[in-house]
Amino acid sequence: MSDSGDSDTYALRAADLPGIAAPDVAYRPPKPTHLRPRIGIIGTGGISGSHLDAYRTQGYEVAALWNRTRAKAEEKAAEFCPDARIEEEWEAILSNPDIDVVDVTLHPEHRAEILRAALLAGKHVLSQKPFVTDLDIGMDLVKLAQDKGVKLAVNQNGRWSPHFAFMREAARAGHIGQVLSVHLAVHWTHGWTAGTPFDEIEDLILYDFGVHWFDFVASVVGDRAEAVFASAARGAGQANKVPLLAQAMIRMDGGQASLVFDGGVPHGPRDTTFVGGTAGSMVSDGPDLSQQRVTLTTPDGIARPDLEGQWFNDGFAGTMGELLCAIEEDREPSNGAAENLQSLAMAFAAVRSRMTGKEVEIGAARRLES
Repeated sequence: MSDSGDSDTYALRAADLPGIAAPDVAYRPPKPTHLRPRIGIIGTGGISGSHLDAYRTQGYEVAALWNRTRAKAEEKAAEFCPDARIEEEWEAILSNPDIDVVDVTLHPEHRAEILRAALLAGKHVLSQKPFVTDLDIGMDLVKLAQDKGVKLAVNQNGRWSPHFAFMREAARAGHIGQVLSVHLAVHWTHGWTAGTPFDEIEDLILYDFGVHWFDFVASVVGDRAEAVFASAARGAGQANKVPLLAQAMIRMDGGQASLVFDGGVPHGPRDTTFVGGTAGSMVSDGPDLSQQRVTLTTPDGIARPDLEGQWFNDGFAGTMGELLCAIEEDREPSNGAAENLQSLAMAFAAVRSRMTGKEVEIGAARRLES
């Protein structure tokens, strides 16, 4: 290789660019203008607290709760929605004509039956993520929602984390031109899951955790993503039974993407996201999901938006708010189940690739494998 190039040619020195104003993009959680539905919650486990706190903050009415252990439903009602009715059976929420929207927070293995029943009852539905463990079941639920004329959305709450939301909307608005690359790296411990039910999920990182990051990639590049090559490994000294280190390379039409998860690294947390395009790039960096700083670079200069909010619980306000806006405006929600199947197909392909050691076409793995 010739050494005749100068330092600028070989990127040894960054260009000096002026500061510019950040573009005005709609990254905050959406909220309906007039619609004020009554919401029923099926499942009041740990994650439901984030749902309920977000709904209370947004002024949404939670009218009914059900949980297999009634005491847990009573505890959540006392904290977040004291006027809500506690039901003995989840079917009572579906048969109540005053309930407009049902939020199903149960685990995937218990969820599909209830989602189907809720749609048959004519309810709009928000499903906890991961939506389903079988793409064909997911497609059937999407078709059922369409046939019944109701909306079916997925609680991919990471979409309204401020840094993800800004970067997604800025990319969609064309501020960096055509997207060429998306690279995400998460370096912080997931070891807290040792000894919990999460430690029984073989692909905890690539699937249950990683689906947020696969969903971000899908939300930016859409159906340009074609195939995935993934691997996973146990970190030295980790207490978990399942691998906490994982990575995935995503082949896409006219570009590339990658995800790196260092879930077994106990110290020095860092979370970075890079989106590069033909007319600019964006990077977000910080020690965790709540402390992220975004930089947008274009030929005109560098913008550093001052973002408001946090993933928890703005993300949960965003998923429900987008569903309610879609109901009000009679359109498909941006976090609709049909689109979410694309994110799941990417995650399922990653799991199969990890198992086979081969690249897997997105959509070829129809269900979660173990």
